[in-house]
Amino acid sequence: MAWKDVFSYVRGMAEKKGVAEGSARMDEGVPLDARIGSVVQMQQSPIIRAQANGSLIAMPAAGDTRILAVSQMRLQPDTELYRLYLDKGDEDAKEKFLQVFCGDDGKVAEILYCTQLARVIPETADDQDAYTGQAGYGLGDQGYTLWREQLADTLGEAELAAVFGDGDRLDYVRDAGVRASGGSNAAFVQPFTGREIRIDDPRGVRGLRQEIYFMPYVRELAGGGREYLLITTEIIESVDGDTSKRGIHVDFVIGIPMEQERIVIQ
Repeated sequence: MAWKDVFSYVRGMAEKKGVAEGSARMDEGVPLDARIGSVVQMQQSPIIRAQANGSLIAMPAAGDTRILAVSQMRLQPDTELYRLYLDKGDEDAKEKFLQVFCGDDGKVAEILYCTQLARVIPETADDQDAYTGQAGYGLGDQGYTLWREQLADTLGEAELAAVFGDGDRLDYVRDAGVRASGGSNAAFVQPFTGREIRIDDPRGVRGLRQEIYFMPYVRELAGGGREYLLITTEIIESVDGDTSKRGIHVDFVIGIPMEQERIVIQ
């Protein structure tokens, strides 16, 4: 990634370094050669197939064809993820992005197409502790369940029937590898922690910085294939370099694997 540290997007940073306006891009070195403003062409057959098999994934909108922002998520101990935003969701909490993981050799190892399912505000200290792992339960539990009733305000009856059938729950299992004694069978492991730095323009003047607590969960779809439930507690530290703009929320995002050959970025 071209940005050097977590402050690289702050307003005026380029000028402080003596770089003329417009002469330096901060979105270089992103996987898939993606840049802000790049056009994205994505085959929709994997999304259609996933929906037919009961996935909660949403289709891209007609206007979701350009990369509006890019971010880097640095997670402890040694994990980096990149997100290429087709919709930042700042106004309606309906993010859409491609999440890219690269292996140690720098090559793309996994791409998920992701759409936001819901955003909730943890209103009490107990809620915040549960979704940051401080309580010893909650985010990091071995499994996570989404209930039909829980999504009744989000999905229509036809969508609920396609996803749940005659059931009332969707059960996901933690997909975090061995992060504690007891390994994948541990009842609870601490969520991944780190920061996400998102830049919203090529020079890195606009964007946001947030502390994150992250845990992926996964389930097998009825007709085969995987669906991920990515749960992230995001503590906003600054927006466009303004540290007075703070907040906390928990994002629930659905992701499905996409083969690199099905995505063209120009």
